Amino acid sequence: MAWLVLVASGLLETVWAVALDRSAGFTRPLPITIFVLGLVLSMLGLGVALRSIPVGTAYAIWVGIGAAGTALVGMLALGEHASLPRLLSLVLVVAGVVGLKVFH
Repeated sequence: MAWLVLVASGLLETVWAVALDRSAGFTRPLPITIFVLGLVLSMLGLGVALRSIPVGTAYAIWVGIGAAGTALVGMLALGEHASLPRLLSLVLVVAGVVGLKVFH
């Protein structure tokens, strides 16, 4: 169960990062609300996962999911440049996250 909570928390990291971008410097109420809720739930989930998963492993996986997810949303939905080197770099991040889980 801790691993599912950790993955969900990583996905919520993507939510709050995108909401932060969309808040336009904390001037738009809805994205600010989504940012705060996403951030709080993401941190709570990470805290719960840390009860069973070592901090180094959990934090790296949480950040990896959030970073890769945010980069993908940027490329797929927000018009950020998608190039082969960037996509390969994301594959490496995902491979690292999978490796941390497999060798846990």
